Amino acid sequence: MILPRLRPEDLVAPRRRMPPPAILRGAREIVEDIRARGLAAVEEHAGRLDGGPPDAKRIFDSNDLRRELEDAPPESRRRLERVAGRIRRFARAQRAALEDFTIRVPGGRAGQRFSPVRRAGCYAPGGRYPLPSSVLMTAVTARVAGVESTWLASPRPAPITRWAAAVAGADGLLAAGGAQAIAALAFGAGPVPPSDVVVGPGNLWVTAAKQIVSSEVTIDLPAGPSELVVIADSSARPELVAADLLAQAEHDVDALVLLLSTDENLLAAVDREFAAQLADLPTAETARESLRRGGAVVCTDLEEAIRLSDSVAPEHLQLAVSDPESLAPRPRDYGALFLGHQATNVFGDYGAGPNHVLPTAGTARRAGGLSVTSFLRARTWIDGSGLDEDREFVDDVVWLARQEGLEGHARSAERRLKKRGALAGAPGAATGAGSNRRVPADGSRGSHGSQDRQSRHGAGGAGRASRRGSRADRG
Repeated sequence: MILPRLRPEDLVAPRRRMPPPAILRGAREIVEDIRARGLAAVEEHAGRLDGGPPDAKRIFDSNDLRRELEDAPPESRRRLERVAGRIRRFARAQRAALEDFTIRVPGGRAGQRFSPVRRAGCYAPGGRYPLPSSVLMTAVTARVAGVESTWLASPRPAPITRWAAAVAGADGLLAAGGAQAIAALAFGAGPVPPSDVVVGPGNLWVTAAKQIVSSEVTIDLPAGPSELVVIADSSARPELVAADLLAQAEHDVDALVLLLSTDENLLAAVDREFAAQLADLPTAETARESLRRGGAVVCTDLEEAIRLSDSVAPEHLQLAVSDPESLAPRPRDYGALFLGHQATNVFGDYGAGPNHVLPTAGTARRAGGLSVTSFLRARTWIDGSGLDEDREFVDDVVWLARQEGLEGHARSAERRLKKRGALAGAPGAATGAGSNRRVPADGSRGSHGSQDRQSRHGAGGAGRASRRGSRADRG
């Protein structure tokens, strides 16, 4: 039995790995040193911790990256560009779904605009293998969001990592990893500018450094070990279920893999497939240990499987069932969903379109994965050009300000209508909790209730956003 059998009550949701105190202390020392000394400190810490020759090139500007891409094997370049194109197309659809809008409000108009941050720092791990996919997932998405300056960091970046940076349109690449990379992206170092947002997965040193800089820059969610839950019924194909679980298990010995099935016979068949597929898998040692730490549960029905999956809130959730479309709306907590026997989390990892930087360790209960919204700010505005038409609104503002003891607020509002007579909230008027001023039970403002109608920019916004999203694949 390669994948241990578990009872439903034995299933334990993964918990976020917090950096131990020693790593937090070490990361803080590195971060503060780089904040104080900049690129010289980055070079020292990267030379000590990242490996590679001490005189290794640390900065690749956009010209360096473009030259390297021109020398890349044509097939590698074409494939990287195709993957980037799929990620870009999906990100554009996300952006198109976010419409600015304007509505009528008491006293005039109000609205919301989405604006990108100016500078983003994107981290791509470079441990056992280069991860050009993480370069594309982070930097391409930032560019689609409209970020002006995008810098990458990765330790000992392989040629394919540098080619991916060029394909993504990065302004530069810092050859550094760990806490030293995060500090440089956050605070700037040499030609690397300080970032408004720092994103990308990484190890505990990366997580610790993000935690330290998070009071000064926005970060994405800390990355934990990868996770996959497969919900399967009797229609599932054992060889595909086993292959998908192995694909996740080979990431790391701490990767979480769970099979929740209504068919006990499937579990035995999947175990047989594990034995066959592990025989010639280059990463078998890692995958086998990860499987040993995972589990399989026989569920009474799909509802129980969904309940157990939601208790885990996995990074990836796969529905290997006969009718995935009808089941899809029922799970509530996951990072990314894969529908049917032909869908696999591997397609998400390597550029079908949706982002592969996803919440782990239960954070899918409160957050989604990386997207264009990670680089956007929703900003609101108010225009008071119709204020003279809505005295009652200002009256309410003055009254509420005085209830909260902020006379300066009340007078600021009051001066807008000073020439139009005393307001009900003025000193001497009934402003206390016992005031006999009556407000309709439905909260309306009498004749001014019509001002809640949206303008042409607002009333149809949701419908247009949906239509625009459906057209985004044309561009």
